[in-house]
Amino acid sequence: MKIKISCKTHVQPNKPILGKKQFQLTTFDLPYLAFYYNQKFLLYKFENLLDLEETTFQNNVVEKLKDGLGSVLEDFYQLAGKLAKDEDGVFRVEYDADDEEINGVEFSVADAVDVSVDDLTAEEGTAQFKELVPYNGILNLEGLRRPLLAVQVTKLKDGLAMGLAFNHAVLDGTATWHFMSSWAEICRGAETISTQPFLDRAKARDTRVKLDLASPKDPNASSNGDAAAEPPQIVEKVFKFSDSAIHTIKSRANSVVPSDGSKPFSTFQSLTSHIWRHVTLARGLKPEDITVFTVFADCRRRIDPPMPEEYFGNMIQAIFTGTAAGLLAAHGPEFGAAVVQKAIVAHDARVIDARNEEWEKAPKIFQFKDAGVNCVAVGSSPRFKVYEVDFGWGKPETVRSGSNNRFNGMMYLYPGKAGGVSIDVEITLEARVMEKLEKSKEFLLIDEEEDGNKITNGNGHGHANGNGFA
Repeated sequence: MKIKISCKTHVQPNKPILGKKQFQLTTFDLPYLAFYYNQKFLLYKFENLLDLEETTFQNNVVEKLKDGLGSVLEDFYQLAGKLAKDEDGVFRVEYDADDEEINGVEFSVADAVDVSVDDLTAEEGTAQFKELVPYNGILNLEGLRRPLLAVQVTKLKDGLAMGLAFNHAVLDGTATWHFMSSWAEICRGAETISTQPFLDRAKARDTRVKLDLASPKDPNASSNGDAAAEPPQIVEKVFKFSDSAIHTIKSRANSVVPSDGSKPFSTFQSLTSHIWRHVTLARGLKPEDITVFTVFADCRRRIDPPMPEEYFGNMIQAIFTGTAAGLLAAHGPEFGAAVVQKAIVAHDARVIDARNEEWEKAPKIFQFKDAGVNCVAVGSSPRFKVYEVDFGWGKPETVRSGSNNRFNGMMYLYPGKAGGVSIDVEITLEARVMEKLEKSKEFLLIDEEEDGNKITNGNGHGHANGNGFA
């Protein structure tokens, strides 16, 4: 792929933000300092884009995006700031219009006019569009020296690629898509955004946590809890579960009425346990081997008092559960769904507070291996309205995660573009495991009586979220 970066600038809020603004990072933020920037990739199709004169493209597309970004940063000005820490090693995000070291949001414009939208939507992994997304392999801790948000807009043969990298120590998925929808809203002509961000992190938690962080180890140095082993060769795949497939999976999980009177399994619980079970089978684990299920859950409504949905920051916490591989394999889909459901229901305000207090006493920066042994981990959410991010030229053709923050067993859930309850599942696994999963008719819900009739399509990416359960 031939990509030419034509210019790189920085975007500040259009109107000055008076005074120095400082927000201490909370216990919900700090564990992600040693993760990579959270990358998103949106692909838009334009008719006759190449026929546009360069000045027209620059004025109607690039400048429109930059001006809208400057406008929305008046409300989301933390993203135009930087990470900092005080003399005690307490991290914060700060913005000061008078600080020459604060450059705002990095904004790059590029050309890849030999590449079409279809070239990118057909690709199963992230390798094809890696160069279209900024900050590959950049740790969130670099926010001490780099912008907290980087954007790359690339002109294609028949469309536009938008790659973004958000500092994950500053915000989670809910806040990310609130920002994206607000930016798009301004670009469509709104004078102000419809939902203001709630910026006061101290309302979420105000404990001062001192961290001595210089250069953390590479989070990819080990995977799945085995520090001694070399990382296995991993590959990516998108499985697209149609509306009918989701209904089938949910129906099967709920075919056995729970004896303990628990609620019916949600779409999230049914789908993720379906994936957990079949990944475990494909891994060929011994019956006594433990397999861990991890979900990064939104805690805005779980803590007491609850935080508003528009809270800007991280409000996620990892929920861990697990079972023996043999038990997961021997039982029907309701068994795994029940294990997932019980862990999610149990994660209430009391548990969240206890986890935070424990972490504050002995802070530990997360690494991928902390997700658990033989794990399947879920991030992001099919509830995010990613296909409604319309900057004025239509909805995206596809929305994906970038190459950062991928490890053996990690999956991201996105809503399917087809609508309904369809869900795309972006998953990363060892190559040998992925090969088995792709051949599993039970996993793919292939009707053997109708040769090759897949209810799900193993050709694409997905996105998972702890906020995706109901």
